[in-house]
Amino acid sequence: MTARRQPFSAAVTGLGMVTAAGATAKATWHSVTQDTGPSGVHPHPELADLPCDFMYTSDLDTTEQLGVAAQRLMDRFAQLAVIAAREAIADAGLDPETWDGSRVAVVIGSAHGGLPFYDQQCAAMAERGARRVSPKLAPLTVVNGAASSVCMDLGVRGPSLGVATACSSGTVALGTAHQLLRTGACDIAIAGGAESPISRLLIASACRMKAVSTRREDPAAACRPFDAARDGFVVGEGAGLLVLERPEHAAARRAPVRAHVSGYGASSDAYAAVAPDPEGKGIEQALRTAMADAGVQPGDVGHVNAHGTSTVVNDLIEATMLRRVIGDHPLVTSTKAMTGHTLGAAGGIETALAVLALEEQLVPPTANLDVPDPRLPLEIVRQEPRRASFDCAVKTSLGFGGHNAALVLTR
Repeated sequence: MTARRQPFSAAVTGLGMVTAAGATAKATWHSVTQDTGPSGVHPHPELADLPCDFMYTSDLDTTEQLGVAAQRLMDRFAQLAVIAAREAIADAGLDPETWDGSRVAVVIGSAHGGLPFYDQQCAAMAERGARRVSPKLAPLTVVNGAASSVCMDLGVRGPSLGVATACSSGTVALGTAHQLLRTGACDIAIAGGAESPISRLLIASACRMKAVSTRREDPAAACRPFDAARDGFVVGEGAGLLVLERPEHAAARRAPVRAHVSGYGASSDAYAAVAPDPEGKGIEQALRTAMADAGVQPGDVGHVNAHGTSTVVNDLIEATMLRRVIGDHPLVTSTKAMTGHTLGAAGGIETALAVLALEEQLVPPTANLDVPDPRLPLEIVRQEPRRASFDCAVKTSLGFGGHNAALVLTR
């Protein structure tokens, strides 16, 4: 029996995104709703000769936005987080010069932190010795680097947390922010995920694990969630951050509210290091907890932004679980074919897209879904966006190690 808590809905007042589909929230939303096909996936020189030699990357020049000096103090995942945070607070109409920074929290998830810089330093030591290792290794590679960088950039002095729960990190970060607001620990929270896993070592390991697609002849068609011919995910970089506020705080400053985070649930599979529970018990528990927290019933859910990684087993487990918990009526999508699987950033990016779906009453299509797997008993939107009327959406996330999380969003 899932415990019922006192209802609390955090107001979403701002969105910020940097993805392979667009350098802003507006640009990313435009790309995923038009379904003109993935444009941000390309062979990457760092991955040359690997079975999967391509990934989704943003063409954003971070030097132009941050400056050379600031950029050198952050690995790229933190750079993307700072840029997304600036967009999110501007969208929310907040001014760091006038807010009480001690009442603002930053919670940002990442699976790997500054892995590219770590790779570079390992190579430097192997080739040129210990004297060539940078003294900045620790601050540039730790998972909390994105949260720390955002705090310093915006003058935030409230709670600051780096969340690392693999591919559910961004969703857990948002749930944690929701709980901080609920307890009164802060009035404003900037939360989500950031990742830039441009790492030959990481992708080589994923290839050995047979987790990633090896469709080298057509990278743009490689990531195909829920498709009968899917053969693995494609890694991407990006950041997705939301500004959440206590509802009375947003009301006091007359801020437009884009949606509400009304429920959160998390769980552990306690099953395997890299495989989800085959019956989906863990993610089911997280989803049921989030729905109970929000006080919604299965029939209330009109849209699901699914984890939908494009792996054979995970898609089937998640789809079967969704049908079991909420039925086949919600419009389901996975946006990873447009953004790539951004690992710890995925929950932040995809929750922001679910907020926009609620706001626009428009569900993005699942790109590259040519022939739906007949074993997946869901209403999966494909080919073109779908107009609908719904007041409640769900975001689900699963991560290596059995880390599951779910959010309920309402209008």
